[in-house]
Amino acid sequence: MVMPFDALTELSDDVLMRRQAQGDGEAARVLTRRHAPRVLNLAWRMLGDRDEAEDVTQEAMLRLWRAASDWQPGRAQASTWLYRVASNLCTDRLRRRRGVALDAVPEPVDGAPSADQRLMAADRAAALQAALDGLPERQRVAVVLRHLEGLGNPEIAAVMETSVEAVESLLARGRKALAAKLAPDREELGLDR
Repeated sequence: MVMPFDALTELSDDVLMRRQAQGDGEAARVLTRRHAPRVLNLAWRMLGDRDEAEDVTQEAMLRLWRAASDWQPGRAQASTWLYRVASNLCTDRLRRRRGVALDAVPEPVDGAPSADQRLMAADRAAALQAALDGLPERQRVAVVLRHLEGLGNPEIAAVMETSVEAVESLLARGRKALAAKLAPDREELGLDR
């Protein structure tokens, strides 16, 4: 008896396993479509490598197909059985990774800034602070609140007890004065990059 594919998708895993054991290739395809994506996600999350996760998924599905002839309905769910097989395969791969020679492991990328970058950042911060110190107090407060603290103009207006228009004026004058004070050292501070 041949059933259309759509009808097979309604069958339980136990029935599909029995049909697969009898050589029904469509039953195997339904089981694969039903479970392989979840097994792949599990393997990918455990291994962090898509290619290895695909290999594990393929091996787990092959083992499920081979187990079809000995499958005992009600003893285990196919999904649970597959997750256990896949997690064991992933664990084996992770253990093998630990056995890799130290020279074979690539150097980890250091995300921290280099010494030159830290020195440049310190120079920029000092130059900015000196330029800020040279601003009139209200301009400095407006610039610091806007550009260093990230407040919006209405919030700054409330803090400074002034209008939004006054804040916009203070910011415009403050930015212009900062640009003028930092202009002679722009290249040295790496601000032209």
